[in-house]
Amino acid sequence: MKPTQFANGYLLILGLLPACQTTRPAVTTAATTPAVQTPIWQSDAYSLYRDRVVQGPHEARALSATELVSNYVSPANDRQNPRIEFKFSINGKDNEMAPGLNHLLVAVPRPGGGPIETPPIVFGQRYADATPAPADAYLAPNTPVRIRLDLRPVLAAFKKQGFYTTFKGEKIYQQDFKHVSVAGSTAPLSWDFDNLTNMPALQMQDPDGDGIYEATLTLNQPTAAKTTAASWKKSINTDDFPQYASDYPLADALYNLALEEARRAVEPDSTFRTGKEWAGVWTRDVSYSIILAQASLQPKVAMNSLLRKVSPNGRIIQDTGTGGAYPCSTDRVIWATAAWEVYQATGDEAWLRRGYPIIRQSLADDVQNAYDPATGLVRGESSFLDWREQTYPRWMQPVDIYQSENLGTNAVHYQANVVLARMAARLGDPGTAAQHQRQAAGIKAAINEHLWQADKGYYGQFLYGRTALTLSPKAEALGEALCVLFGVAEGERAQQVVSKAPTVPFGAPCIYPQIPGIPPYHNDAVWPFVQSFWGLAAAQVGNEASLTESMAAIYRPAALFLTNKENFVARTGDYAGTQINSSNMLWSLSGSLSLVYKVLFGLRYEDERLVFRPFVPQAFQGARRLTGFKYRKAVLDVEMTGFGNVIKSITLDGQPLADAAVPASLSGRHAVKIVLSSEAPAAQPVNRVADAVSPETPAVQLAGYYLRWPAVANAVNHRILKNGQALATTTETTWQVDLATGPGEFQVVAIDDAGRESFASEPIPVGGATGAEVQLETLAPKATQPYKGYSGKGFVEISTTKNTTLSIPVTVPESGVYALDFRYANGNGPINTNNQCAIRTLRRRGELLGAVVLPQRGVQEWSNWGFSNPIRVRLEKGTHALTLTYEPANQNMNGPVNQAMLDYLRVRRVE
Repeated sequence: MKPTQFANGYLLILGLLPACQTTRPAVTTAATTPAVQTPIWQSDAYSLYRDRVVQGPHEARALSATELVSNYVSPANDRQNPRIEFKFSINGKDNEMAPGLNHLLVAVPRPGGGPIETPPIVFGQRYADATPAPADAYLAPNTPVRIRLDLRPVLAAFKKQGFYTTFKGEKIYQQDFKHVSVAGSTAPLSWDFDNLTNMPALQMQDPDGDGIYEATLTLNQPTAAKTTAASWKKSINTDDFPQYASDYPLADALYNLALEEARRAVEPDSTFRTGKEWAGVWTRDVSYSIILAQASLQPKVAMNSLLRKVSPNGRIIQDTGTGGAYPCSTDRVIWATAAWEVYQATGDEAWLRRGYPIIRQSLADDVQNAYDPATGLVRGESSFLDWREQTYPRWMQPVDIYQSENLGTNAVHYQANVVLARMAARLGDPGTAAQHQRQAAGIKAAINEHLWQADKGYYGQFLYGRTALTLSPKAEALGEALCVLFGVAEGERAQQVVSKAPTVPFGAPCIYPQIPGIPPYHNDAVWPFVQSFWGLAAAQVGNEASLTESMAAIYRPAALFLTNKENFVARTGDYAGTQINSSNMLWSLSGSLSLVYKVLFGLRYEDERLVFRPFVPQAFQGARRLTGFKYRKAVLDVEMTGFGNVIKSITLDGQPLADAAVPASLSGRHAVKIVLSSEAPAAQPVNRVADAVSPETPAVQLAGYYLRWPAVANAVNHRILKNGQALATTTETTWQVDLATGPGEFQVVAIDDAGRESFASEPIPVGGATGAEVQLETLAPKATQPYKGYSGKGFVEISTTKNTTLSIPVTVPESGVYALDFRYANGNGPINTNNQCAIRTLRRRGELLGAVVLPQRGVQEWSNWGFSNPIRVRLEKGTHALTLTYEPANQNMNGPVNQAMLDYLRVRRVE
């Protein structure tokens, strides 16, 4: 993608490299080859020096503060496995066979030079290629393969009964059939089922109409190999930005690279571009970037970008995402923390007054649509981890993701409430301030009650399930870091999070352990912006080892790749192995800048002052200066020497600076000098582990009163859950359900010999009454659309103008806790993007029972029926008058289109 020629005269080839390894020449220079240095930081994976980073045969070097060279070439196309796993997909869904059960093709040369192809594989029947392959065989470059599919059983079912029933028991109606694709493990194949619709090369064709579909693909194409530049030299004027210089040439050059990319990240309309390959303004990307650095660096652009993400009705816009975005995803309120950061940096009272009602109105809607009174937590997808199977079990549909309660998203909502309380106090609104202080305190308490894992010393990933929730014990790096930074975790608990949450040799992975069978992107990946927040958290708790490792983990990829990439593979450190990537990534470059501003110089905004809380790891000791840093009406030139996180002396224009804090009233240019104590803080550990994968999620079925599931690879034990709580353990693959203690939802967790846990299986309700069904076409006019698959005599359409209120009488034979959900269809978009999730409010004589969330289920798939989120309600024996209403808070991110088809209300007793 970028030039690959080194500048003439700089490079010296240092010998031959192994034939199996592709690389550029090493990057030492004859004139400037340094004496042997001690690494600043070192692991088995790579070493960081003052002026360079070395990773095996790869090396990047700073020739000056404005020039870098690198010989890095991605090894992604070397030594690819010829065993190709794949499966077929109707309409971009994982609906052919159970998760983990795939077809196998061995892509090695055939005797006599014949083509590599499969026989016609019957949809739903596993094919395993028996072609022998040597243990050391690799996938040859430009290998053509022909994959054939026998779809005739599906087509026959369409003709006979109008639908095909999948292995899950779900029906695909003929009128909803759009295409069949092939998904798989090796590029151009992809396991991203949700995006198969956008990959025409993977859509199979039946040119002669005989029901045998085929696709011919070319695997391991060197021409498609991703590359980065071999050199970078500053070419854009960034003198108006704060300038940084230190005794570390590599760090200085990477700072200047980030400044240049920050300037490139501004569009002509003065808003931020998310990345070189990501056009437009994204709420979460710009917000996290503003928090890291851009509020200080480019506050006007930050304001413009935040305002671009406000809807006409004055609410924060949730980025497009799972199931049609909001409220399946609810991390939009990170906007609030970014807006507050801009105010603190600028002191702009007009900006404060403009942002205040936007945040207040957005949070008010969230309280109605997403706040769970039972747990005190906030529902919705993991903040920024918005690709379903990358961080969730495959059985979870968008509605299940809405139902989940995630660590990072709750930390974001906690801080949004803190920010709103501070804004309200500043603007003279004590009632609102008190309300949101209480709300923040409630979320904080709930995080520490429901998500903290005392045995591990860090928080769990999320609560998930259906009528009962259980905790995923995976670490979630961004959420862990935000809990420390925002003060959700305090004191010893905050220190534990940083020292005990797992990191791998290349950094802090988004989640740990990894999910099997899912290619790197959020799974098995490190994101530099997340690593930056991890570094900020390490600095806050005084963990020098973790901070040094974080700085190395940010400098390594930026130096080798000569750009601030979006992500890289946790296992290998390579940028080319992830599903999607971008150069010049806004939040990555902002994270690099934050190491200077917020870590080394410790610049932190505290309401009406700027304080210095520097932390210089001993490995980075020495002199450094930051000039031209703007704070409100002041410009600061800061010089600092020493190391550690204790200030020995600090002066402003030669006079002692009380509390190491610059008041907001300061104006003009001033000189700050800091001398650190050069004493290392008390040592704290780092939990560095090998990158590892958890067991596959068990595929559990109910046969009579027995739970049964296929053996899970590497599992040595299984935990049985009932209503989200551990019930028993077994080494077997069956479990007899004993209903002596009552009905419930059952799940199974597989555990390997290292104690790593799979996700819990899809909940299976066992026992109890089957429940009542209230056919809604008996209560409102029947819809006229010709959709199939409904029950009863029809279904009801709801939209912003049709059936905006439905009165629903519900009769129960005995008192108890019931789960209420709606069978519905929403064909307004795919399940992975867009913004047309339908939302309604369920009430009982005015009492709020909960939000009914009806996510998208497929583009124009109006005969694809599923259930909304279950709302738990205590109902006394008798009849209850419920209403389902479209209320102002239920406006989605689309606005005009807030539509679904409702079949019936299901009423099930759960307690």
